[in-house]
Amino acid sequence: MIALIQRVKQASVKVDDRIVGQIEQGLLVLLGVEQGDDEQKAQRLCDKVLGYRIFSDINEKMNLNVQQVNGSILVVSQFTLAADTKKGMRPSFTKGANPTQANQLYEYFVKLCQQHITTQTGIFAADMQVSLINDGPVTFWLQV
Repeated sequence: MIALIQRVKQASVKVDDRIVGQIEQGLLVLLGVEQGDDEQKAQRLCDKVLGYRIFSDINEKMNLNVQQVNGSILVVSQFTLAADTKKGMRPSFTKGANPTQANQLYEYFVKLCQQHITTQTGIFAADMQVSLINDGPVTFWLQV
């Protein structure tokens, strides 16, 4: 599983010109599911996302996680994160999980996050427009 996380001042996701998820300070989590991913990987990735220390402490050092700053997360499914871009000029998506498995693990990841922090979402497999104010900018690729 892959999470591209961005520290944000605010983020939202729209489907059909309607906001379906919105947060203020926190993390935008673009989530990709690959073949072979399972609930154990989802748990490890959730723990990593929630515990990753990328928010500034009083000394302006990245030392706090999203929970410690009373932030929220916005999780958006992003199958393109699983693309193989090593050859040619067109991405291959053969490493990505099939849509049924990807949706199940996306929902499981969201459920895990909701147990610990305010969590908003996009709509799986929808055509979404994501808006954000990246704080920093600070962006990290996490993979388990």
